[in-house]
Amino acid sequence: MRVKLKFTNKGKTAIEKFSNDELIEIFSRYSNTLTKKYDVEVMVPEEANPSIIGDGSIELRLERVNCDVETFLKELSRDIKVPLVKRLGAKLDNVFKPEVIEA
Repeated sequence: MRVKLKFTNKGKTAIEKFSNDELIEIFSRYSNTLTKKYDVEVMVPEEANPSIIGDGSIELRLERVNCDVETFLKELSRDIKVPLVKRLGAKLDNVFKPEVIEA
């Protein structure tokens, strides 16, 4: 399953404070942490995310999905706020909106 996470306006402002590599690292790390709780494999492929800030989105690949994807993504959104808020120095509501590209 391919999922595109489209950043909200405030989310876009927050990600501008990071490099592309940092964003891939953050999403990979937080996704992998959640896989301990949710039965899903998550990859954040570099080749699918050459310009996260420019695109205003990041693509994830989910495999062996044995959980509620919507719940997983809501929790990921909540967790991702932590490093974004620290660097931005301001409160964030929703960071991104998920869109399933390929089921």
